Amino acid sequence: MVSNTKLKPLAAGISIALLGLSLTACTKDVAVTSAEAQSVQAAASSSVAPGTPGIDPTWAFSGKTGIGTSYEPYVNGQYQSQADNPVSKVWFSVAQGILTETMYGLIHNAQLKEMQFVIAGNGFVDTEKDDTISSIEYLHQDEQGRPLSLAYKIVNKDKDGKYQIEKHIFTDPNRDSLMMKVVFTAFEDGITPYLYANPHVDNSGANDIAFVEGNTLVAHTDKADSSYMTITTDVKFNKASAGFVGTSDGVSEIKSSGELKSVYQTTSDKNAGGNVALTAQYPAVNKDKPLVMNLTIGFGDNKQNSLSNATATLNDGYDAVLSAYLGDDKHLGWKDYLASLSPLERMAATTTDGGKLLNASALVLKAQEDKTHGGALIASLSNPWGDAVSAKVGSTGYKAVWPRDFYQCAMAFLAMGDTETPRVAFEYLEKVQVSANTPGFEGAPGWFLQKTHVDGQIEWVGVQLDQTAMPLMLGWKLWQAGVFTDAEISDWYNKMLKPAADFLVKGGKVKLDWNDTQITPPATQQERWEEQAGYSPSTIAAIISGLVAADDLAKLAGDSNQDYLKVAEALIAKLEQTTITTNGSFNSKIDGKPYYLRISPNGQPNTDQKLLDNNGKPGLDQRTILDGGFLELVRYGVKSPTDEVVQNSVTLIDDMTLEHNLRVRYEFTAKDGSKVPGFRRYGNDGYGEDVNTGLGYAENGNTPEQRGRVWPFFTGERGHYELALAKATNTLNAETKSDLINTYVQGMETFANSGLMLPEQAWDGVGNPTRYQYKLGGGTNSATPLAWTHAEYVKLVRSMTDEQVWDHYPIVSDALIK
Repeated sequence: MVSNTKLKPLAAGISIALLGLSLTACTKDVAVTSAEAQSVQAAASSSVAPGTPGIDPTWAFSGKTGIGTSYEPYVNGQYQSQADNPVSKVWFSVAQGILTETMYGLIHNAQLKEMQFVIAGNGFVDTEKDDTISSIEYLHQDEQGRPLSLAYKIVNKDKDGKYQIEKHIFTDPNRDSLMMKVVFTAFEDGITPYLYANPHVDNSGANDIAFVEGNTLVAHTDKADSSYMTITTDVKFNKASAGFVGTSDGVSEIKSSGELKSVYQTTSDKNAGGNVALTAQYPAVNKDKPLVMNLTIGFGDNKQNSLSNATATLNDGYDAVLSAYLGDDKHLGWKDYLASLSPLERMAATTTDGGKLLNASALVLKAQEDKTHGGALIASLSNPWGDAVSAKVGSTGYKAVWPRDFYQCAMAFLAMGDTETPRVAFEYLEKVQVSANTPGFEGAPGWFLQKTHVDGQIEWVGVQLDQTAMPLMLGWKLWQAGVFTDAEISDWYNKMLKPAADFLVKGGKVKLDWNDTQITPPATQQERWEEQAGYSPSTIAAIISGLVAADDLAKLAGDSNQDYLKVAEALIAKLEQTTITTNGSFNSKIDGKPYYLRISPNGQPNTDQKLLDNNGKPGLDQRTILDGGFLELVRYGVKSPTDEVVQNSVTLIDDMTLEHNLRVRYEFTAKDGSKVPGFRRYGNDGYGEDVNTGLGYAENGNTPEQRGRVWPFFTGERGHYELALAKATNTLNAETKSDLINTYVQGMETFANSGLMLPEQAWDGVGNPTRYQYKLGGGTNSATPLAWTHAEYVKLVRSMTDEQVWDHYPIVSDALIK
């Protein structure tokens, strides 16, 4: 494994016998001639690396500073590869200055954990990730500095000033391949770069086989239907080796002796897999001549196809591939997608950064869609706390579909002026709705699965009623926007939305996998944080809104045999008795007035019933847990922003005198020096780092000292509420609007990292700052970029631009607010 610190001046090379190796070594820091390289590689041509299966594999750091893929236009509402419009199905991520999880095929199907350089020089061995200071910028920007594509320039400077590595990273829109241009500059002579790649083919790092063939590095799994990954460059390496991570991967030897002495052609001659790595040595770099090379990674369903993709991209060359990625006279690219979003320019005037984060958010949201299953919008192109999460068995992490996150993204696309993507996304939802055809299901149909792969494969099976309501809300919004005609939405009502609305009314018996329960709306098996059962203000807000929307669509479709509006009216009538407490521990802070709970398990909010233990935290009295989810009641139109209980609850959410475990609001410093708010999900949240040890979430098992941090999209949720309040009280004017923008729009911009990626969680300053030394307001290792956060930012900017809440449902307020 690579070290976290720079080595001291190296001692003499350790004995090869200690490593169980017996191959010829070359002299340290002396460039090997082509003939010598061929001789060394020939000597190893039949060698198999020892040390199987290597150390246990994990994923990479989840705080991405960049993600990317090519832009592909739809053909008849789907992605269809054609001769003049091939579809590239490659996605990548960048973290800690290096290329991290890179996917091919389906968006969750990782092929590579990380690729970086190991650097050997006079008395030192560095790893790029640990021993350089990294910066990132977009290769394509307009005159205002707004990004125009997801192509990146990364510059990693040695902490001691001995070298610099510049990398340009993007994908080939015409092939399943990635391109990286590298400019390696030495500021002293005799510095040798080694390329190090750790494959995790087909979403696991435990079953890989790696080998060296000519000037290529190849990896696949031990399965007959394996994907293949091939790495090649236009500068030939001096020698290369395949090995097992932590035992014979090349890095350990370089860090011990300063050079790659032993080379192995393959990790297996018996189709046996493990955690493998590939290491290639390039010529030594002197200070008067930088090493410039183009590197490509090709993917395919066999070795030849992966090699063909890598080679063809390399042959096309840097300029041609980058031009196609951006968009030119022969290719539709990212700049064309941005140009199609007509509201963006107007919206940019309502930001405090000139629209930089707005453009980045548009790119990021579109990039997080699968290209085999069009419309499949995932939560994040990351694995939370990935570098501490086992990769022995494949997992999607956040690279999966949740209808709730999905709804947020679809509404953001609509806000940006993209009507095609949310339409395709809405139509995709039929794939993840429970019906008689759902494998293994028995019971009442109509609800939407908790979490699935993009192909619809079931992953989690909890029933979350907001995830069943939101497709109804989305369908109504798309109809109102003219995306669907009357006839089209009527058809979707009968086919998909009526079963969903009926489930929200009646619930029923549900039996799927482990889940064998009776659902009685509005009590949900899981609320929006997927952790507690009962009566949730945010869930009920969605149910009511979904039912009112369903009532409107039912009338359009001529369905008179329903009572959706009547049920919605009954739910709002019971909202107080099921979700509001009048005798909680916080009533004294608001003069004995009532306030909303996070959730009431049995709809009896004045009792001392405890919530379930969760994320290592013991369950506490329901009346002690605050959660801003009640703001959804205002956003959708169920409650007025001037409602007394809503305002009481806002006062408690804002109370920063509460002890840290129960406190929700924190403040951060924006770029103009002002204070902006951030909010945790709820009090007693354990979905985060341990405050004592600094370990990541569940890194060594769940502990009571874990702490969920600030989630930046709550700053957007609060901004939407404050806008609604200003409108309701007739106080919205130029000055108050400016204040709202500077507080909430700028507040969300404050949480963006150097690559303009918005995180799931930001560091709140409480407890151990972890091995990463988090800074206040900086993203953690939970998940970055989070699609929901980018979507909330887009919607907030649109709301401020329009001076009305984008997610508001006027039919709800018209029908229910008396």
